[in-house]
Amino acid sequence: MPAPKKTARRTLLVTSVVVSSLALTAPVSHAAPKPSPSTSPSATPPANMSSVGGERLGQPGTQANLASGVPVLPKDVTARSWIVADAESGEVLAAHNAHWRLAPASTMKMLFADTVLPKFPKSTERKVVPSDLADVGSGSSMVGIKEGETYSVHDLWLGVFLRSGNDAVHVLSKMNGGIAKTVKEMNEHAEELQALDTHAVSPDGYDAPHQVSSAYDLTLIARSGLQKKDFREYCSTVTAKFPGETKKSKKGKSVRESFEIQNTNRLLAGDSDIPVYQGIAGVKNGNTTNAGATFTGVAERNGKVLLVTVMNPEKSEHNEVYKETSKLFDWGFKAAGKVQPVGQLVPPKSAAQSSAQPGANDSGEAGGSGKGSSKPAVGASAANGSGGIGIALGIAGGVVVLLAAGAFLINRRWPLPDLVRRRGRS
Repeated sequence: MPAPKKTARRTLLVTSVVVSSLALTAPVSHAAPKPSPSTSPSATPPANMSSVGGERLGQPGTQANLASGVPVLPKDVTARSWIVADAESGEVLAAHNAHWRLAPASTMKMLFADTVLPKFPKSTERKVVPSDLADVGSGSSMVGIKEGETYSVHDLWLGVFLRSGNDAVHVLSKMNGGIAKTVKEMNEHAEELQALDTHAVSPDGYDAPHQVSSAYDLTLIARSGLQKKDFREYCSTVTAKFPGETKKSKKGKSVRESFEIQNTNRLLAGDSDIPVYQGIAGVKNGNTTNAGATFTGVAERNGKVLLVTVMNPEKSEHNEVYKETSKLFDWGFKAAGKVQPVGQLVPPKSAAQSSAQPGANDSGEAGGSGKGSSKPAVGASAANGSGGIGIALGIAGGVVVLLAAGAFLINRRWPLPDLVRRRGRS
């Protein structure tokens, strides 16, 4: 996919969105057993899908309560599966084949990041050896990691999120004990999140037999990832500097320069035929031969934070997955507060078992002390090496509290960077 055209500098504002006090009411006990990963996705949605999050979400076709006063859904959305959800309350505002198990492409990297990101401090370094890159799939998207060079964990995660670099994923996986161990942990984490449609085979989303997820699950995974400060930083970064290859200068000295990488999320970075989406703050895109185009995005407008996942549009126009996502976001922001939900994003299994404050792994400060805080911190930090654009992020703590109904509430601020409307192109 060609790189987007150079765009004008955009102002990034820190927004603090106070989470509503709505509890998730979907009964966890109604979760369907995890489907067998041996069945590849068919050309049409199954008649009976998982009912995690509500019975209507397990039904094929579009599910929406379009009562009087609720805006009409966009008619030209061609994706095989999609979902629009409130990121804070967990309410599913509308969905289409939400639990259809499809190839996820690089949106699977959200599960990889949510599983592995908390394990290593940003400053940890890795000197890349040949075995780190030996099993990267042919034709993979790459950030440009070189054998024999040293990279920080911060560099590697920028490579994962901005360039969807399978080479960066594999280096981090080897740091985590290998591909097999990492995939096993990803599947265990998916089970914990109740993402029961998901079965990981590779950590990077590279096409593999029986590697599947669903629009519902990808939204669950994104919501979990966005609880982590580092995850929010990486997925919302537009551009960054990435270490290049060490070379000899004319004077014989070893010199290692950097090069700029830009986020391939077109709603975040823009492209020739699509503007930056107002309020966008991540999350992850993907595209492979088997999966088609996939995308999960998060955006904030007027104090409302929405998650939208779109999988495999039938229309083959350039950037179609982003265009359809934009239409669903537009509908969601207009419908929020008016439409009755058709389901819920369920809590993780552990949320119904413990009300303990989350530690550093929950806030996403990788390698932290493990002590949580219920008091939001005031301030912002700029992403390192952002090439002058920068990402302003507030640092917020929070607690996951146990409610009487056995559901959970994210009682925290959401420091999502607010990308204001683009003023023009340079």
